[in-house]
Amino acid sequence: MKIILSGYGKMGRLIEQRAMERGHEIIAVIDPAVKKTAGGANAFATIADFGKQSGGKCGGGTVAIDFTRPDVAADNITAFAEMRIPVVTGTTGWYDRLDEVGAFVNSRKSALLWASNFSIGVNLFYRIAAYCARLIDAYGEYDAAGYEIHHNQKADSPSGTAKTLAETVLKNMKRKTAAVWDKLDRPPAPHEIHFSSLRVGAVPGVHALVFDSGADTIEIKHSVRNRDGLVSGAIDAAQWLVKAVEAGRHGVFTLDDILGEVNE
Repeated sequence: MKIILSGYGKMGRLIEQRAMERGHEIIAVIDPAVKKTAGGANAFATIADFGKQSGGKCGGGTVAIDFTRPDVAADNITAFAEMRIPVVTGTTGWYDRLDEVGAFVNSRKSALLWASNFSIGVNLFYRIAAYCARLIDAYGEYDAAGYEIHHNQKADSPSGTAKTLAETVLKNMKRKTAAVWDKLDRPPAPHEIHFSSLRVGAVPGVHALVFDSGADTIEIKHSVRNRDGLVSGAIDAAQWLVKAVEAGRHGVFTLDDILGEVNE
């Protein structure tokens, strides 16, 4: 693959290192704070600057991997779509524009693969959470709640993973219809699931669901040790998307598309 890194923070640097170890080429980095990457790739302040240099033509096998900020992610995706460059994004906090961005990607016959978390373990955890929520829904004595913990440099709260986890519960527990993220100065209503966020130190990421009754507590939890799973998952997703585009597919995809094909 020929990879354009959109953002050169912690994730961007790790993706560059791992991708090159796997034989992929980093052809450019989009980051106004960078002049050149550790691997020697040229950096551009904006996608438009890169487009001018490349003439908007990057050739087959090119994909952009975006780990930036919520306030710029949607515009980054549409800028790449305008150039017909498929995008994998792990940036969260921009999903209020997902329908708009998806429509633009489709209009340009480009491709986007987005995920709130690229760890295969986390995405398996979503499926475990869905099964647990369906199973416990029939037992009204069990209430449900959740929490997540991340490092103190994380830009958004709650995390995109936490939002996906809460949505998973809401889809699978008929008696729960709303998630509450803010501080509660009242008891939660029976139809609400309260989800709390904590930011501290260097914690890579913890996500948990709690099902509690007067007699006992059931807790399922996923804890990240490092970013390795996220990095490998993002590169694997980029490879999948490049193959999808080469096969003539376009549109908006998620990790469910990848996991679904693996499971079939």
